[in-house]
Amino acid sequence: MNKKTLSIAAAILTIVSGTAAVAAELPTYEASGLPVSPLQVRVLGAAHVEQQVAAPAMVASVHQAKVLSPRKVTTADVTTGTAR
Repeated sequence: MNKKTLSIAAAILTIVSGTAAVAAELPTYEASGLPVSPLQVRVLGAAHVEQQVAAPAMVASVHQAKVLSPRKVTTADVTTGTAR
């Protein structure tokens, strides 16, 4: 890859990761147990609207969970004595 393509790819990756971090921080609201957007809160009024509790983040990604989980190890059959 040439330098121009590499720098464009790096810029896109930076923008995408920055956008995901900002979107994860936006507050969410609920009214009577149903999720509502901030626009709906402004239009319908803020009576009985609460901020949703953020769900705990996943401790490990799928790949990390596979790597950290115990493996099923099979050992080779070993024969001893004159059976060789």
